[in-house]
Amino acid sequence: MIGKKIYSLFRDFNHLIFPEKCLHCEGELIENENHVCDFCRSDISYTFFENLNGPNEMDKLFWGRIPVESSYALMYFKEKTVSQTMLHALKYQNNYKIGVYLGEIIGSNMEKSNRFATIDALIPVPIHPKKKFTRGYNQAEILSHGIANRIKTPVLTKLTIKTKHTESQTRKSMAERWMNSSQIFQAEKSVESYKHIAIVDDVLTTGATLEHLTKAILEQNKDIKISLITLALTK
Repeated sequence: MIGKKIYSLFRDFNHLIFPEKCLHCEGELIENENHVCDFCRSDISYTFFENLNGPNEMDKLFWGRIPVESSYALMYFKEKTVSQTMLHALKYQNNYKIGVYLGEIIGSNMEKSNRFATIDALIPVPIHPKKKFTRGYNQAEILSHGIANRIKTPVLTKLTIKTKHTESQTRKSMAERWMNSSQIFQAEKSVESYKHIAIVDDVLTTGATLEHLTKAILEQNKDIKISLITLALTK
């Protein structure tokens, strides 16, 4: 009891000296607000895919391209909004904590749907070692660990590799994204021992990256079920 009181006093004092601020509006966060204030959070466009019984628009994006067991995105990505601020903080400002936090929200929502009940492994989209060294971590891997905290599924980082260092996809056209992602992934033969995996990425635009990685995995295990999980979906 005394230890909890001391911790609470220390936390309150630390907050007084170094108040946490909202990533988006930079206003001071109050108790129980995480990373963004409630006002900014209300501006997030959630997909609510966890409440749908039939196919969602992310499922439909891959129809005729690759076999997808299930798919999920937490929110829609919009420029100059809270979603862009959070993604920027995760990818470019070394804020891995928000990745874990958002991953845990994704995992909690996945638990509400039986579409993901049989997943036996999470595979973050790999990045080239050069980019990981520069950034300090793989943001998809951080999201995966947050998801795993909720659905208690292992995160496997060595089943797939990115064999070529590519430029950022951010300002590329659909055709350029396709060429940029083509033939740059490899999957290990050990993927044969899994029945249903979920690939995790941060943001989905054209789906080229997820498509090529899925095909690389299917080359090693044509019978595996593959689900796709992303933090954000671009409209």
